[in-house]
Amino acid sequence: MAVRRRENPLRIVDIEDDTVLSLESIQGLWTEEQYLTMTDHSRRLLEFDDGVIEVLPMPIPEHQKILAYLYRRFFAFIDTLGGIVLFAPLRIRVRSRKFREPDLVILLDANDPRQEKRFWLGVDLALEVVSSDDPERDTKVKRKDYAAAGIPEYWIVNPLDDTITVLVLEGDAYVEHGVFGRGALASSKLLAGFTVGVDEVFDAK
Repeated sequence: MAVRRRENPLRIVDIEDDTVLSLESIQGLWTEEQYLTMTDHSRRLLEFDDGVIEVLPMPIPEHQKILAYLYRRFFAFIDTLGGIVLFAPLRIRVRSRKFREPDLVILLDANDPRQEKRFWLGVDLALEVVSSDDPERDTKVKRKDYAAAGIPEYWIVNPLDDTITVLVLEGDAYVEHGVFGRGALASSKLLAGFTVGVDEVFDAK
């Protein structure tokens, strides 16, 4: 999911959404605990990067339809294996002082000890649906973040060009397992036997 902080400034608002107090001047000074407390009591999706709280935009219906379809497909597959599939909001601590909220995450073991009460310490697969306001956030920035976090597989679902890019971790960087366009079946390396039709994903109703 994408964010441009200048278009989504961090602020305190009244019931009519008028700014009461801008918080931009203290960006970079937030602590992890302050971020966690804020997100515990917010209806917005927020991410955290070295003291900066990043406000995520509200997802559009197309984004949510794609995500809902993928959740159903992954759930049907993972549930039989004893794993777990969840979707945002769910905080993932990718490293000290950095939290992300992937659109969809998978753990192969539903009892994985990385599941802490307030946030998770990692996942086996992360998926993002690319947003048009800042596509590089999902295709480049989070690619580096999730690789550095040691997440074995990362799916980039891009409705801007109707492609699904499946990345697998080799060493400390991702390599392409495949870039799948319309007419193809996107497949996972981590989840042997799992495929999803690209057309069905981007035509989801």
